[in-house]
Amino acid sequence: MEFGKLFYEALNLLGSIHENTQSPEEKELLLAAAEALRFINTTGQQYDFEDYRQELRTDGPEMVIAAFSTREEAEVWLKNHPKPPHMAQVLIADEYHVVGYARDINLRRLLRTPSVEYHLEEMMHDGLPPAVATFNTREEAKAWFYNLPERPSQAVIQLGGEHYLAAYHRNIDHLAFHPFSLVERLKEWRKKKEEEEKEVKESKPQS
Repeated sequence: MEFGKLFYEALNLLGSIHENTQSPEEKELLLAAAEALRFINTTGQQYDFEDYRQELRTDGPEMVIAAFSTREEAEVWLKNHPKPPHMAQVLIADEYHVVGYARDINLRRLLRTPSVEYHLEEMMHDGLPPAVATFNTREEAKAWFYNLPERPSQAVIQLGGEHYLAAYHRNIDHLAFHPFSLVERLKEWRKKKEEEEKEVKESKPQS
């Protein structure tokens, strides 16, 4: 459904539910949802919203709005950004980071987030998925991917003897490579967190 029709039908539905809702809290939530749709429409972000909805239907990892080769490049971009996109995700050397922005004090930060680790872990639920192609270098893998008749949102490949997820971010035309070994780092992080929580629990005085 194209955005114009979706916009008006969604607003009508929210308005109908709003009229029949007694809870002030629920009325406020419904109003916020309607205002979010109006914001998209009045700021001219209809096509961006359509692209986002299309991206949600793919099998690939979470959407990013930019990709940088180094952290220095990302820091310069964030420092000079007139309106930092708070909570949006970007890639730095193909690692996921979330943009943190406190408008009142102009605090700008890039925080590492395990978004792709969770995605890879889910893909490995039934074991390591088979690779569809094998390459020695990223350049070879990128040339193969960009020459496909239709670029998929993701493909499992073997690169230098290791399994990788090649993830294509269509909105910024960027191909990222994520090693499945990142899942081990996620397991180590969880283990460390459990140990820290256990130490805190044991250090508390018994009542």
